[in-house]
Amino acid sequence: MILNELIRPWSVILASASPRRQELLRGLGIDFVVDTQSNTDERFDPSLPNAVVPEFLSRLKSEGFHRPLQAQELLITADTLVCVDDQILGKPVDRDDAVRMLQQLSNRAHQVYTGVTLRTCNRTHSFCVKSDVVFREITLDEINYYIDTYKPYDKAGAYGIQEWIGYAAITGLNGSYFNVMGLPVQRLYDELVKFLG
Repeated sequence: MILNELIRPWSVILASASPRRQELLRGLGIDFVVDTQSNTDERFDPSLPNAVVPEFLSRLKSEGFHRPLQAQELLITADTLVCVDDQILGKPVDRDDAVRMLQQLSNRAHQVYTGVTLRTCNRTHSFCVKSDVVFREITLDEINYYIDTYKPYDKAGAYGIQEWIGYAAITGLNGSYFNVMGLPVQRLYDELVKFLG
C-alpha cells in the first residue's frame, strides 16, 4: 500500500514554520496543517554527540506541542543542524555571524543532520538523517552578495542549498539533497509507511 492511501484517515500536523519543510511535505502529496504553537525549551546537553542532537530536539518539539493529540492526529516535528569540525552551527544571530559561518564552511566538507519525530496520541518514533556537503572556496565578495541578497538568517549554517550559493558554490553532496533543505522526504516517506502500516 502506498503512503497516500495509508495516511488518508489521518489529520497531519506539521509543527514547523519553515517554508522549505512545508514545500517538501507538500511534495509527497500529503495534506497537512501547520501549527507551530509550542512550549518547547530547545536547550540540550552540550555533551550529546552532534549526530544525536537533531533527533533529541525534534522529540523535544513534539513533546512540547501546545495541546494533547486527538485520535487520528499525526504530528511531525523536525530539527536541522549544520556541523563542521565537530562544532554545531545554528542560525546566525546577525550579519557578522553569518559571514563567520560561511567563511568557516568555505573550501571544506561539513555535515547536515535532520532529526524527525512522528507522534500520535499513543505512539512516538524518531529518526535522523545525515548528508555530507562540500563547498568550494567562497570569496568574501560572494559571501557578502549572498547574505545581502538572500538574508539567510533563518537557516542553520547561514545558507540554503536551494538558493544561489547552492548553485554557485557546492561542489559535492553525499546523501539527501532534501535533507540539507530541512526535511529528508524520501526517508520520511519510508518511515511513515512503517509507522502507519
